[in-house]
Amino acid sequence: MKMKSQRFHWVCLVIVTLSVLLWYVHMTRSDGSTGNMGLQGYVRIIPGRMDQFLNMHCTQCALVSSSGQMQGADLGKEIDQMGCVIRMNNAPTEGYELDVGSKTSLRVVSHTSVPLLMKNESYYFRHSADTVYVFWGPERNMRQDGKGQIFNALMKMATKHPQVKMYMVTREKVQYCDRVFQNETGKNRMKSGAFLSTGFFTMILLMDMCDSIHVYGMIDDKYCSRAGHSVVPYHYYEKGRVDECRMYRMHERARHGGHRFITEKAIYARWASRNSVEFKHPSWNLQESSRDP
Repeated sequence: MKMKSQRFHWVCLVIVTLSVLLWYVHMTRSDGSTGNMGLQGYVRIIPGRMDQFLNMHCTQCALVSSSGQMQGADLGKEIDQMGCVIRMNNAPTEGYELDVGSKTSLRVVSHTSVPLLMKNESYYFRHSADTVYVFWGPERNMRQDGKGQIFNALMKMATKHPQVKMYMVTREKVQYCDRVFQNETGKNRMKSGAFLSTGFFTMILLMDMCDSIHVYGMIDDKYCSRAGHSVVPYHYYEKGRVDECRMYRMHERARHGGHRFITEKAIYARWASRNSVEFKHPSWNLQESSRDP
């Protein structure tokens, strides 16, 4: 009886193991991704399929701001040593390697910046073929029924450059980000006339994707109100344009269509106090910054 019982247990164990193995084989795609596993708010743009989710994890992430604070930062080597380097929109590295580094693991791009990437198609989709792209935008631009102009353009790029991994933030994830903003501020984003920034979507993604986040070149919410703060361009690659603090104040006060950059920075400070997030160049005093927006 004892031998039969042991055999029965072994047979059950083998059946369970084989079932798990067959499930894994079924879920595993030929391109090495695992079916519906991964970050389900980010779906790959690929002809004939919209069921592959972003499956990316990094121990250490460097988020490089597009801010003029990065001019003369001399942080390129430090940034490139991080496991994953994340950039936003069309922020270039060529000619700025000493300050911002040359490595780009992931690039988060707004729907408004897609035409800028397409103008320099060779640089972004051939030269940077190893970069993962995550695009976000409102439903009217990203809808998949043939009427979403930005989605249609991205699908053409994905067809033309099948080696490039291109993802989009799902409608459900955009709505989730709206709820996060409302929970943090007590304000409905749409009713307040605000648009979330690319930085906001990027921070949400990285908190799911990275064990630790090192943010370079991002100012805190009180920076622009301090006496003697440095005056730098809004973007490090656009010299002579409007300065950063002026742009932030303009957007913060806009009644319609503005990003709430300063409010978002206060939110990041609260997130940093609960997660492994470090702000560098300039460094943040998280106790001072963690106020209600």
